[in-house]
Amino acid sequence: MEHVGFIGVGLMGHGMAKNILAADYPLTIIAHRNRAPVEDLVSLGAKEAESLAELAAASDVIHICAPGSPQVEAIITELRLSLRANAVIIDCSTSDPTSTEKLSSLLSDQGAELVDAPLGGTPVQAEAGELATMIGASQESYARVKPIIDAWAKSVVHLGPTGAGHKMKLLNNFLSMGYGALYAEALTLGAQVGISTEMFDSVIRGSRMDCGFYQTFMGYALEGNKEAHKFTLTNAHKDMR
Repeated sequence: MEHVGFIGVGLMGHGMAKNILAADYPLTIIAHRNRAPVEDLVSLGAKEAESLAELAAASDVIHICAPGSPQVEAIITELRLSLRANAVIIDCSTSDPTSTEKLSSLLSDQGAELVDAPLGGTPVQAEAGELATMIGASQESYARVKPIIDAWAKSVVHLGPTGAGHKMKLLNNFLSMGYGALYAEALTLGAQVGISTEMFDSVIRGSRMDCGFYQTFMGYALEGNKEAHKFTLTNAHKDMR
């Protein structure tokens, strides 16, 4: 049984880590700022590391859920010093594919592997173990980590070598930001010509124009639910850039 490490047990990571524990993998985690998810996972059987070096030394397969490449680069720079032989790092962040490929080469030089597995879905789906992920990895690494990823993902697609997952994730987010812009413009124009948000939704919902992104977007537009679609404009700007 692989020993799993998890860095970034926040909005998405908590649910992912919880499902790894539920699949009976030994799990080591590390705190960042928010203690609540860490304490919850420890109560479920996870071990808390005091440093990245301690987490690396305890783990065969390490997940990273961070905001983006600068954070991932800093984390891997520190992890490298204490990695186990034949370790695999799974980057679940939405990262820059150029950085991902460079980090992969760096880790390969010391006998470790990098897998990119960016996420599709919401925190609710993370808690339920029903995320989607798009994988960039060698065939060997993919076969090794697939059983672990199956603990937290419902849809798993292996796209090609390391970096392919992050390329596809950026294309996916390009589409989603486009949807968001279209919905905002359409609702604004509708209001100007006497079509209310409720009227607009009565036509679109259930039609060919409907989708999961539309439904969470409209959670705020219709109900004022600020928790319906958790994604920051800061991250949207980072991904589009």
